[in-house]
Amino acid sequence: MGKTPRILLADDHLMFADGLKNLLQGEFELLASVGSGKELLESAIALEPDIIILDISMPDMNGFDAARELRKQGSTAKVIFLTAHTDPGLVAEALRCGALGYVVKHSAGRDLVSAIGQVWEGKMCIPKFVSRKSGSGNGGESHSLNLTPRQRDVLRLIAQGLTMKAVAFELGISTRTAESHKYEMMESLGVQSTAELVQYAIKLGLISI
Repeated sequence: MGKTPRILLADDHLMFADGLKNLLQGEFELLASVGSGKELLESAIALEPDIIILDISMPDMNGFDAARELRKQGSTAKVIFLTAHTDPGLVAEALRCGALGYVVKHSAGRDLVSAIGQVWEGKMCIPKFVSRKSGSGNGGESHSLNLTPRQRDVLRLIAQGLTMKAVAFELGISTRTAESHKYEMMESLGVQSTAELVQYAIKLGLISI
C-alpha cells in the first residue's frame, strides 16, 4: 500500500501512551490517543483510522468488547491489541474479535512498529509464545492428524475472525456444512469453544506468527 497508515491509539496509562505517541508519530500518522473504550468508539467513527491499537483493560469498555462493537459499527480499521497480558487464551479471544495483531507491552518498540507494518499489509502478527504454550496439554499434536484438508480451511478462516456464513461463502459450501465441519473439529480436538479452536489454528501454523 502506498500511503502511510492513519493510526488511532487507545490506552488508559497516560505515561505509557505518551511514549507510544512519540514512537508512532515518527513512523506513522497518529490521528489521536484516547483513554477509554467509549472514547475509542467515538473517535473511530469520527476519524476513520486505518489501524487501531488498543489495550484489553480500559475504562468504560474493555478492548474485546470495543473491538466487537467496532465491527458492528462497520469499521474497516485493522486492529492490534497492545497489552501486558500473555495468556494464550486472551490472544485467541483477540483473534475472535477480529484483531490481526497482538503485541505485549514489554516487547521492544520496534516489535510494535513491525506489527503495524505486517497488519497494514493484511498479515497476522501473533507472539511466538502463543505457539509454544498452546502446544501443550489436551493430547498434543496427535489431534491435529484427524483434521481433513477442508476442516483445516474452515479452521483457518474461523481463526481470521470470519462468521460461519462468511466461511461458507469463501469456501463455496453451505453454512450448514461449514458449521458441521466446525462441530466435528471441536469434537475431534476435544475443545469446547471457538477460542480453543483458534488456539489450535495457531499451533498448527494456520496463522502466520
